[in-house]
Amino acid sequence: MSTTKSDVILIGAGIMSATLGSLLKELVPEWNISVFERRPTAGEESSNEMNNAGTGHASLCELNYTVEKPDGSIDISKAIKVNEEFQVSKQFWSYLVKSDLIRNPRDFVVPVPHMSFVQGEGDVTFLRKRYEAMSGHPLFRGMEYTDDPAKLAEWIPLMMKDRTVDRPIAATRIESGTDVNFGALTRMLFGHLKNKGVGIKFNHQVEDIQRTQDGSWELKVRNGGSGAVERHAAKFVFIGGGGGSLHLLQKSGIPEGKGIGGFPVSGLFMVTRNPELVAKHRAKVYGKASVGAPPMSVPHLDTRVIDNQESLFFGPFAGFSPKFLKFGSMFDLITSVKPHNLVTMLAAGVKNMPLTTYLIKQVMLTKEQRMEELRQFVPHAKSEDWELVVAGQRVQIIKDTAAGKGTLQFGTEVISAADGSIAALLGASPGASTAVSVMLEVLRRCFPQQIKSWEPKLKEMIPSYGESLQNSPELVREIHAYTNRTLALSEETAAVQEARHTVSVS
Repeated sequence: MSTTKSDVILIGAGIMSATLGSLLKELVPEWNISVFERRPTAGEESSNEMNNAGTGHASLCELNYTVEKPDGSIDISKAIKVNEEFQVSKQFWSYLVKSDLIRNPRDFVVPVPHMSFVQGEGDVTFLRKRYEAMSGHPLFRGMEYTDDPAKLAEWIPLMMKDRTVDRPIAATRIESGTDVNFGALTRMLFGHLKNKGVGIKFNHQVEDIQRTQDGSWELKVRNGGSGAVERHAAKFVFIGGGGGSLHLLQKSGIPEGKGIGGFPVSGLFMVTRNPELVAKHRAKVYGKASVGAPPMSVPHLDTRVIDNQESLFFGPFAGFSPKFLKFGSMFDLITSVKPHNLVTMLAAGVKNMPLTTYLIKQVMLTKEQRMEELRQFVPHAKSEDWELVVAGQRVQIIKDTAAGKGTLQFGTEVISAADGSIAALLGASPGASTAVSVMLEVLRRCFPQQIKSWEPKLKEMIPSYGESLQNSPELVREIHAYTNRTLALSEETAAVQEARHTVSVS
Protein backbone atom coordinates (compact mmCIF):
# COMPACT_ATOMS: atom_id res chain seq x y z
CA MET A 1 0.00 0.00 0.00
CA SER A 2 1.45 3.38 -1.03
CA THR A 3 1.92 6.11 1.56
CA THR A 4 0.98 9.74 0.89
CA LYS A 5 3.45 12.16 2.45
CA SER A 6 2.86 15.64 3.86
CA ASP A 7 4.98 18.08 5.84
CA VAL A 8 2.30 18.40 8.53
CA ILE A 9 -0.74 16.33 9.46
CA LEU A 10 -3.52 17.77 11.62
CA ILE A 11 -5.92 15.27 13.20
CA GLY A 12 -9.36 16.72 13.92
CA ALA A 13 -11.12 19.65 12.26
CA GLY A 14 -11.83 21.70 15.36
CA ILE A 15 -10.73 25.17 16.43
CA MET A 16 -7.28 23.98 17.55
CA SER A 17 -6.28 22.37 14.24
CA ALA A 18 -7.86 25.27 12.36
CA THR A 19 -5.75 27.74 14.37
CA LEU A 20 -2.49 25.81 14.05
CA GLY A 21 -3.03 25.28 10.33
CA SER A 22 -3.76 28.99 9.82
CA LEU A 23 -0.62 30.00 11.74
CA LEU A 24 1.59 27.61 9.79
CA LYS A 25 0.17 28.69 6.42
CA GLU A 26 1.20 32.27 7.20
CA LEU A 27 4.63 31.29 8.55
CA VAL A 28 5.61 28.68 5.95
CA PRO A 29 3.12 28.82 3.07
CA GLU A 30 5.12 26.30 1.04
CA TRP A 31 4.57 23.48 3.55
CA ASN A 32 2.12 20.78 2.56
CA ILE A 33 -0.57 20.31 5.22
CA SER A 34 -3.19 17.53 5.42
CA VAL A 35 -6.19 17.40 7.75
CA PHE A 36 -8.23 14.33 8.70
CA GLU A 37 -11.65 14.60 10.35
CA ARG A 38 -13.92 11.68 11.23
CA ARG A 39 -17.11 13.76 10.92
CA PRO A 40 -18.69 15.07 7.66
CA THR A 41 -17.88 18.74 8.40
CA ALA A 42 -15.60 20.91 10.51
CA GLY A 43 -16.37 21.93 14.09
CA GLU A 44 -18.98 19.30 14.95
CA GLU A 45 -17.63 18.35 18.38
CA SER A 46 -16.40 20.66 21.17
CA SER A 47 -15.92 23.61 18.79
CA ASN A 48 -19.55 23.52 17.70
CA GLU A 49 -21.58 26.54 18.74
CA MET A 50 -24.24 24.38 20.42
CA ASN A 51 -21.67 22.39 22.39
CA ASN A 52 -20.17 25.22 24.45
CA ALA A 53 -21.19 28.45 26.13
CA GLY A 54 -19.60 30.64 23.45
CA THR A 55 -17.98 32.80 26.09
CA GLY A 56 -14.82 34.57 25.01
CA HIS A 57 -13.13 33.53 28.25
CA ALA A 58 -11.27 36.60 29.45
CA SER A 59 -11.75 36.23 33.23
CA LEU A 60 -14.16 39.16 33.22
CA CYS A 61 -16.96 37.17 34.83
CA GLU A 62 -15.64 33.70 35.71
CA LEU A 63 -15.25 33.69 39.48
CA ASN A 64 -13.31 30.42 39.51
CA TYR A 65 -10.32 32.19 37.91
CA THR A 66 -9.87 34.31 41.05
CA VAL A 67 -9.35 32.76 44.47
CA GLU A 68 -9.37 34.14 47.98
CA LYS A 69 -6.08 33.54 49.76
CA PRO A 70 -5.82 32.66 53.48
CA ASP A 71 -5.08 36.30 54.34
CA GLY A 72 -8.34 37.39 52.69
CA SER A 73 -6.76 38.99 49.63
CA ILE A 74 -7.77 37.96 46.11
CA ASP A 75 -5.28 36.25 43.79
CA ILE A 76 -5.99 37.45 40.23
CA SER A 77 -2.88 35.96 38.58
CA LYS A 78 -4.82 33.27 36.70
CA ALA A 79 -7.41 35.82 35.60
CA ILE A 80 -4.61 37.95 34.13
CA LYS A 81 -3.10 34.96 32.32
CA VAL A 82 -6.41 33.87 30.77
CA ASN A 83 -7.27 37.43 29.75
CA GLU A 84 -3.90 37.92 28.07
CA GLU A 85 -4.38 34.67 26.16
CA PHE A 86 -7.77 35.81 24.88
CA GLN A 87 -6.25 39.12 23.78
CA VAL A 88 -3.75 37.09 21.72
CA SER A 89 -6.62 35.22 20.05
CA LYS A 90 -8.39 38.48 19.21
CA GLN A 91 -5.21 39.90 17.69
CA PHE A 92 -4.74 36.91 15.39
CA TRP A 93 -8.39 37.00 14.32
CA SER A 94 -7.96 40.72 13.64
CA TYR A 95 -4.95 39.99 11.43
CA LEU A 96 -6.95 37.45 9.43
CA VAL A 97 -9.82 39.93 8.97
CA LYS A 98 -7.50 42.82 8.12
CA SER A 99 -5.69 40.63 5.57
CA ASP A 100 -9.06 39.64 4.05
CA LEU A 101 -8.33 35.97 4.78
CA ILE A 102 -11.63 35.70 6.64
CA ARG A 103 -14.56 38.11 6.44
CA ASN A 104 -17.58 39.33 8.37
CA PRO A 105 -16.23 39.13 11.94
CA ARG A 106 -19.73 39.81 13.28
CA ASP A 107 -20.60 36.30 12.06
CA PHE A 108 -18.40 34.81 14.78
CA VAL A 109 -17.78 37.44 17.47
CA VAL A 110 -20.14 40.06 18.91
CA PRO A 111 -19.96 42.34 21.96
CA VAL A 112 -21.91 41.06 24.96
CA PRO A 113 -21.32 42.41 28.50
CA HIS A 114 -19.79 39.97 30.99
CA MET A 115 -21.14 39.96 34.54
CA SER A 116 -20.61 38.16 37.84
CA PHE A 117 -23.65 37.76 40.08
CA VAL A 118 -23.71 36.62 43.72
CA GLN A 119 -26.07 36.41 46.67
CA GLY A 120 -25.39 36.20 50.39
CA GLU A 121 -23.12 38.28 52.62
CA GLY A 122 -20.02 36.09 52.21
CA ASP A 123 -20.14 35.99 48.42
CA VAL A 124 -20.94 39.71 48.17
CA THR A 125 -17.86 40.46 50.28
CA PHE A 126 -15.77 38.22 48.01
CA LEU A 127 -17.10 39.89 44.87
CA ARG A 128 -16.41 43.38 46.21
CA LYS A 129 -12.81 42.44 47.05
CA ARG A 130 -12.43 40.81 43.63
CA TYR A 131 -13.68 44.00 41.99
CA GLU A 132 -11.24 46.13 43.99
CA ALA A 133 -8.34 43.86 43.00
CA MET A 134 -9.23 43.75 39.30
CA SER A 135 -10.74 47.11 38.39
CA GLY A 136 -7.45 48.99 38.69
CA HIS A 137 -5.62 46.61 36.36
CA PRO A 138 -5.22 47.75 32.71
CA LEU A 139 -6.73 44.50 31.39
CA PHE A 140 -9.93 44.95 33.41
CA ARG A 141 -10.44 48.69 33.08
CA GLY A 142 -14.11 49.60 32.84
CA MET A 143 -15.35 47.00 35.32
CA GLU A 144 -18.31 48.26 37.40
CA TYR A 145 -19.70 47.04 40.74
CA THR A 146 -23.07 47.48 42.38
CA ASP A 147 -25.04 46.03 45.27
CA ASP A 148 -28.00 48.32 44.60
CA PRO A 149 -31.10 46.32 43.54
CA ALA A 150 -32.36 49.29 41.49
CA LYS A 151 -29.13 49.42 39.51
CA LEU A 152 -29.20 45.65 39.03
CA ALA A 153 -32.73 45.98 37.63
CA GLU A 154 -31.24 48.23 34.93
CA TRP A 155 -28.39 45.81 34.17
CA ILE A 156 -30.31 42.51 34.30
CA PRO A 157 -34.07 43.18 34.17
CA LEU A 158 -34.96 39.57 33.37
CA MET A 159 -33.10 38.32 36.44
CA MET A 160 -34.46 40.98 38.80
CA LYS A 161 -38.13 40.73 37.84
CA ASP A 162 -40.17 39.21 40.69
CA ARG A 163 -36.99 38.62 42.72
CA THR A 164 -37.35 38.71 46.50
CA VAL A 165 -34.28 40.55 47.78
CA ASP A 166 -34.08 39.19 51.32
CA ARG A 167 -30.28 38.97 51.53
CA PRO A 168 -27.30 40.94 50.19
CA ILE A 169 -26.95 40.80 46.39
CA ALA A 170 -24.28 42.20 44.06
CA ALA A 171 -22.84 42.06 40.57
CA THR A 172 -19.95 43.32 38.48
CA ARG A 173 -20.24 44.26 34.83
CA ILE A 174 -17.77 45.01 32.05
CA GLU A 175 -18.88 46.02 28.57
CA SER A 176 -15.84 44.61 26.74
CA GLY A 177 -17.02 40.99 26.96
CA THR A 178 -17.85 38.93 23.88
CA ASP A 179 -19.96 36.05 22.63
CA VAL A 180 -17.98 33.87 20.21
CA ASN A 181 -19.43 31.40 17.72
CA PHE A 182 -16.47 29.04 17.65
CA GLY A 183 -18.23 26.73 15.22
CA ALA A 184 -18.59 29.53 12.66
CA LEU A 185 -14.99 30.63 13.23
CA THR A 186 -13.74 27.07 12.79
CA ARG A 187 -15.60 26.70 9.50
CA MET A 188 -14.27 30.08 8.31
CA LEU A 189 -10.69 29.06 9.08
CA PHE A 190 -11.00 25.75 7.27
CA GLY A 191 -12.51 27.56 4.31
CA HIS A 192 -9.45 29.81 4.31
CA LEU A 193 -7.12 26.80 4.58
CA LYS A 194 -8.85 25.06 1.70
CA ASN A 195 -8.32 28.17 -0.44
CA LYS A 196 -4.63 27.99 0.51
CA GLY A 197 -4.36 24.45 -0.83
CA VAL A 198 -4.59 22.51 2.43
CA GLY A 199 -5.90 18.98 1.86
CA ILE A 200 -8.92 18.47 4.12
CA LYS A 201 -10.46 15.01 4.21
CA PHE A 202 -13.76 14.63 6.04
CA ASN A 203 -15.24 11.21 6.90
CA HIS A 204 -11.69 9.99 7.43
CA GLN A 205 -10.87 8.42 10.79
CA VAL A 206 -7.32 7.96 12.02
CA GLU A 207 -7.18 4.45 13.47
CA ASP A 208 -3.51 4.08 14.26
CA ILE A 209 -0.28 6.04 14.37
CA GLN A 210 3.22 4.58 14.34
CA ARG A 211 6.80 5.88 14.24
CA THR A 212 8.74 4.94 11.10
CA GLN A 213 12.44 4.22 10.72
CA ASP A 214 13.18 7.65 9.28
CA GLY A 215 11.64 9.35 12.34
CA SER A 216 8.40 10.46 10.69
CA TRP A 217 4.91 9.30 11.67
CA GLU A 218 2.69 7.02 9.59
CA LEU A 219 -1.07 7.07 10.06
CA LYS A 220 -3.56 4.39 9.23
CA VAL A 221 -6.66 6.26 8.04
CA ARG A 222 -10.01 4.72 7.16
CA ASN A 223 -12.16 6.37 4.53
CA GLY A 224 -15.63 6.40 6.05
CA GLY A 225 -17.25 6.53 2.62
CA SER A 226 -15.55 3.66 0.86
CA GLY A 227 -14.21 1.79 3.87
CA ALA A 228 -10.77 1.74 2.27
CA VAL A 229 -7.65 2.06 4.39
CA GLU A 230 -5.14 4.75 3.46
CA ARG A 231 -1.59 5.39 4.64
CA HIS A 232 -0.38 8.92 5.28
CA ALA A 233 2.92 10.12 6.73
CA ALA A 234 4.41 13.38 7.97
CA LYS A 235 7.39 14.62 9.93
CA PHE A 236 5.07 16.51 12.29
CA VAL A 237 1.65 15.45 13.56
CA PHE A 238 -0.75 17.43 15.72
CA ILE A 239 -3.51 15.51 17.48
CA GLY A 240 -6.38 17.96 17.98
CA GLY A 241 -9.23 15.50 18.17
CA GLY A 242 -10.86 16.77 21.36
CA GLY A 243 -11.74 13.85 23.63
CA GLY A 244 -10.43 11.46 20.95
CA SER A 245 -6.90 12.80 21.34
CA LEU A 246 -6.09 10.60 24.34
CA HIS A 247 -6.53 7.33 22.46
CA LEU A 248 -4.33 8.48 19.58
CA LEU A 249 -1.71 9.82 21.98
CA GLN A 250 -1.62 6.40 23.61
CA LYS A 251 -1.26 4.69 20.22
CA SER A 252 1.75 6.88 19.39
CA GLY A 253 3.63 5.22 22.25
CA ILE A 254 5.61 8.31 23.23
CA PRO A 255 6.80 8.21 26.86
CA GLU A 256 5.28 11.63 27.54
CA GLY A 257 1.83 10.13 27.00
CA LYS A 258 2.26 7.41 29.64
CA GLY A 259 0.39 7.56 32.92
CA ILE A 260 -2.28 9.95 31.66
CA GLY A 261 -5.98 9.14 31.88
CA GLY A 262 -9.20 10.91 31.05
CA PHE A 263 -12.53 11.47 32.78
CA PRO A 264 -15.49 12.33 30.52
CA VAL A 265 -18.16 14.82 31.56
CA SER A 266 -21.05 15.81 29.34
CA GLY A 267 -22.99 19.04 29.54
CA LEU A 268 -26.60 20.13 29.12
CA PHE A 269 -28.13 23.59 28.76
CA MET A 270 -31.60 24.96 29.22
CA VAL A 271 -32.32 27.13 26.17
CA THR A 272 -35.01 29.66 25.32
CA ARG A 273 -35.65 31.46 22.06
CA ASN A 274 -38.73 33.30 23.35
CA PRO A 275 -38.26 36.83 21.88
CA GLU A 276 -39.84 38.49 24.91
CA LEU A 277 -37.37 36.85 27.29
CA VAL A 278 -34.35 37.25 25.01
CA ALA A 279 -35.04 40.99 24.63
CA LYS A 280 -34.83 41.50 28.40
CA HIS A 281 -31.38 40.00 28.89
CA ARG A 282 -28.19 40.85 27.05
CA ALA A 283 -25.21 39.63 29.05
CA LYS A 284 -23.25 36.59 30.11
CA VAL A 285 -23.89 36.35 33.83
CA TYR A 286 -21.77 33.90 35.84
CA GLY A 287 -22.50 32.84 39.40
CA LYS A 288 -20.58 30.64 41.85
CA ALA A 289 -20.43 26.87 41.62
CA SER A 290 -22.24 24.98 44.34
CA VAL A 291 -20.18 23.15 46.97
CA GLY A 292 -18.75 19.93 45.49
CA ALA A 293 -19.37 20.97 41.88
CA PRO A 294 -16.43 21.03 39.46
CA PRO A 295 -15.26 24.41 38.11
CA MET A 296 -16.72 23.60 34.67
CA SER A 297 -20.20 23.57 36.25
CA VAL A 298 -20.30 27.23 37.27
CA PRO A 299 -23.92 28.30 36.59
CA HIS A 300 -24.37 31.08 34.04
CA LEU A 301 -27.12 32.69 31.98
CA ASP A 302 -25.78 33.64 28.57
CA THR A 303 -26.90 35.67 25.64
CA ARG A 304 -25.92 33.67 22.55
CA VAL A 305 -25.83 34.93 18.96
CA ILE A 306 -25.94 32.04 16.49
CA ASP A 307 -26.60 32.66 12.80
CA ASN A 308 -27.59 36.23 13.72
CA GLN A 309 -30.35 34.91 16.00
CA GLU A 310 -30.27 35.59 19.74
CA SER A 311 -31.19 33.06 22.39
CA LEU A 312 -30.50 32.47 26.09
CA PHE A 313 -28.56 29.50 27.46
CA PHE A 314 -28.56 28.50 31.12
CA GLY A 315 -26.33 25.86 32.61
CA PRO A 316 -24.30 23.87 32.31
CA PHE A 317 -25.87 20.88 33.98
CA ALA A 318 -23.42 18.02 34.21
CA GLY A 319 -24.11 14.61 32.79
CA PHE A 320 -22.12 11.44 32.46
CA SER A 321 -21.39 9.25 29.48
CA PRO A 322 -18.43 6.91 28.97
CA LYS A 323 -18.01 8.45 25.51
CA PHE A 324 -15.01 10.73 24.96
CA LEU A 325 -16.75 12.46 22.04
CA LYS A 326 -20.37 13.42 21.48
CA PHE A 327 -20.30 11.13 18.45
CA GLY A 328 -17.97 8.66 20.14
CA SER A 329 -18.17 5.09 21.41
CA MET A 330 -19.64 3.81 24.67
CA PHE A 331 -16.32 1.94 25.12
CA ASP A 332 -14.12 5.07 25.01
CA LEU A 333 -13.54 5.24 28.76
CA ILE A 334 -12.80 1.56 29.33
CA THR A 335 -10.47 1.28 26.32
CA SER A 336 -8.47 4.29 27.56
CA VAL A 337 -7.40 2.34 30.66
CA LYS A 338 -3.95 0.87 30.06
CA PRO A 339 -1.40 -0.84 32.32
CA HIS A 340 0.61 2.40 32.52
CA ASN A 341 -2.34 4.51 33.76
CA LEU A 342 -4.38 1.91 35.68
CA VAL A 343 -3.14 2.93 39.15
CA THR A 344 -3.59 6.61 38.26
CA MET A 345 -7.17 6.00 37.17
CA LEU A 346 -7.99 3.96 40.28
CA ALA A 347 -6.50 6.66 42.51
CA ALA A 348 -8.60 9.28 40.73
CA GLY A 349 -11.72 7.22 41.34
CA VAL A 350 -11.03 7.08 45.07
CA LYS A 351 -10.07 10.77 45.36
CA ASN A 352 -13.03 12.06 43.38
CA MET A 353 -15.95 10.33 45.05
CA PRO A 354 -17.62 13.72 45.78
CA LEU A 355 -17.45 14.51 42.05
CA THR A 356 -18.92 11.11 41.22
CA THR A 357 -21.74 11.69 43.70
CA TYR A 358 -22.35 15.15 42.21
CA LEU A 359 -22.53 13.73 38.67
CA ILE A 360 -24.98 11.03 39.73
CA LYS A 361 -27.24 13.65 41.28
CA GLN A 362 -27.00 15.80 38.15
CA VAL A 363 -27.91 12.91 35.87
CA MET A 364 -30.97 12.12 38.00
CA LEU A 365 -32.37 15.68 37.83
CA THR A 366 -35.82 16.10 36.29
CA LYS A 367 -36.63 19.05 34.05
CA GLU A 368 -38.55 20.71 36.88
CA GLN A 369 -35.55 20.35 39.20
CA ARG A 370 -33.38 21.99 36.54
CA MET A 371 -35.97 24.73 36.24
CA GLU A 372 -35.68 25.33 39.99
CA GLU A 373 -31.95 25.94 39.54
CA LEU A 374 -32.71 28.26 36.64
CA ARG A 375 -35.11 30.20 38.87
CA GLN A 376 -32.14 31.16 41.06
CA PHE A 377 -31.26 33.33 38.07
CA VAL A 378 -34.69 33.96 36.51
CA PRO A 379 -37.27 33.81 39.33
CA HIS A 380 -40.31 33.85 37.03
CA ALA A 381 -38.98 31.27 34.52
CA LYS A 382 -41.72 29.06 33.06
CA SER A 383 -41.00 25.49 32.06
CA GLU A 384 -42.78 25.80 28.70
CA ASP A 385 -40.36 28.55 27.59
CA TRP A 386 -37.23 26.44 28.04
CA GLU A 387 -35.94 23.25 26.40
CA LEU A 388 -33.06 20.96 27.32
CA VAL A 389 -30.17 20.81 24.84
CA VAL A 390 -27.35 18.26 25.09
CA ALA A 391 -23.96 19.92 24.67
CA GLY A 392 -20.57 18.38 23.92
CA GLN A 393 -18.34 16.00 25.82
CA ARG A 394 -15.33 17.19 27.80
CA VAL A 395 -12.53 14.86 28.88
CA GLN A 396 -10.67 16.12 31.94
CA ILE A 397 -7.05 15.05 32.28
CA ILE A 398 -6.08 12.66 35.08
CA LYS A 399 -2.38 12.47 35.94
CA ASP A 400 0.06 12.11 38.81
CA THR A 401 1.20 15.49 40.13
CA ALA A 402 2.83 16.97 43.20
CA ALA A 403 -0.67 16.94 44.70
CA GLY A 404 -0.68 13.14 44.50
CA LYS A 405 -1.60 10.27 42.21
CA GLY A 406 -4.71 10.46 40.09
CA THR A 407 -5.16 14.23 40.25
CA LEU A 408 -8.01 15.55 38.12
CA GLN A 409 -6.88 18.55 36.07
CA PHE A 410 -9.20 21.37 34.97
CA GLY A 411 -7.80 23.14 31.95
CA THR A 412 -5.93 22.42 28.73
CA GLU A 413 -2.49 20.87 28.37
CA VAL A 414 -0.15 20.23 25.44
CA ILE A 415 1.63 16.86 25.50
CA SER A 416 4.54 16.65 23.06
CA ALA A 417 7.36 14.26 22.25
CA ALA A 418 10.87 15.22 23.33
CA ASP A 419 11.92 15.72 19.69
CA GLY A 420 8.83 17.84 18.90
CA SER A 421 7.67 15.53 16.10
CA ILE A 422 4.21 15.00 17.56
CA ALA A 423 1.95 16.95 19.93
CA ALA A 424 -1.52 16.43 21.35
CA LEU A 425 -3.93 18.76 23.09
CA LEU A 426 -5.84 17.37 26.06
CA GLY A 427 -8.31 18.93 28.47
CA ALA A 428 -11.14 21.43 28.28
CA SER A 429 -12.05 25.00 29.32
CA PRO A 430 -10.96 27.71 28.66
CA GLY A 431 -9.90 25.82 25.54
CA ALA A 432 -11.17 27.52 22.40
CA SER A 433 -10.81 31.06 23.74
CA THR A 434 -7.08 30.54 24.24
CA ALA A 435 -6.51 28.53 21.04
CA VAL A 436 -3.94 30.92 19.57
CA SER A 437 -1.80 31.01 22.73
CA VAL A 438 -1.97 27.22 23.03
CA MET A 439 -0.94 26.76 19.39
CA LEU A 440 1.93 29.24 19.83
CA GLU A 441 3.13 26.96 22.63
CA VAL A 442 2.98 24.05 20.19
CA LEU A 443 5.11 26.03 17.72
CA ARG A 444 7.70 26.88 20.38
CA ARG A 445 7.94 23.30 21.59
CA CYS A 446 7.89 21.53 18.25
CA PHE A 447 9.74 23.95 15.97
CA PRO A 448 12.56 25.33 18.17
CA GLN A 449 14.90 25.70 15.18
CA GLN A 450 12.46 27.85 13.21
CA ILE A 451 10.71 29.89 15.89
CA LYS A 452 13.37 32.63 15.99
CA SER A 453 13.15 33.25 12.24
CA TRP A 454 9.33 33.27 12.48
CA GLU A 455 9.25 36.04 15.10
CA PRO A 456 8.89 39.01 12.68
CA LYS A 457 5.85 37.40 11.05
CA LEU A 458 4.42 36.41 14.43
CA LYS A 459 4.84 40.01 15.57
CA GLU A 460 2.97 41.16 12.47
CA MET A 461 0.10 38.78 13.18
CA ILE A 462 0.08 39.33 16.95
CA PRO A 463 1.39 42.83 17.81
CA SER A 464 1.86 41.97 21.50
CA TYR A 465 3.86 38.79 20.71
CA GLY A 466 6.78 38.43 23.12
CA GLU A 467 5.48 41.18 25.42
CA SER A 468 3.41 41.07 28.59
CA LEU A 469 0.26 43.16 28.70
CA GLN A 470 0.27 42.97 32.46
CA ASN A 471 2.31 46.10 33.11
CA SER A 472 1.78 47.97 29.84
CA PRO A 473 -1.36 50.14 30.06
CA GLU A 474 -0.54 51.92 26.80
CA LEU A 475 -0.05 48.64 24.93
CA VAL A 476 -3.34 47.35 26.37
CA ARG A 477 -5.16 50.43 25.10
CA GLU A 478 -3.57 50.06 21.65
CA ILE A 479 -4.45 46.36 21.43
CA HIS A 480 -8.04 46.93 22.59
CA ALA A 481 -8.51 49.77 20.09
CA TYR A 482 -7.03 47.68 17.25
CA THR A 483 -9.05 44.51 17.89
CA ASN A 484 -12.30 46.35 18.66
CA ARG A 485 -12.00 48.30 15.43
CA THR A 486 -11.00 45.36 13.24
CA LEU A 487 -13.44 42.84 14.72
CA ALA A 488 -16.27 45.39 14.72
CA LEU A 489 -16.79 45.08 18.47
CA SER A 490 -18.79 48.31 18.60
CA GLU A 491 -21.77 49.57 16.67
CA GLU A 492 -19.68 52.20 14.87
CA THR A 493 -17.02 49.77 13.67
CA ALA A 494 -19.69 47.20 12.77
CA ALA A 495 -21.30 49.77 10.45
CA VAL A 496 -17.93 50.49 8.82
CA GLN A 497 -17.24 46.76 8.35
CA GLU A 498 -20.67 46.22 6.82
CA ALA A 499 -20.20 49.13 4.41
CA ARG A 500 -16.77 47.86 3.41
CA HIS A 501 -18.12 44.36 2.78
CA THR A 502 -21.02 45.72 0.71
CA VAL A 503 -18.58 47.64 -1.48
CA SER A 504 -16.28 44.62 -1.93
CA VAL A 505 -19.21 42.37 -2.90
CA SER A 506 -20.49 44.96 -5.38
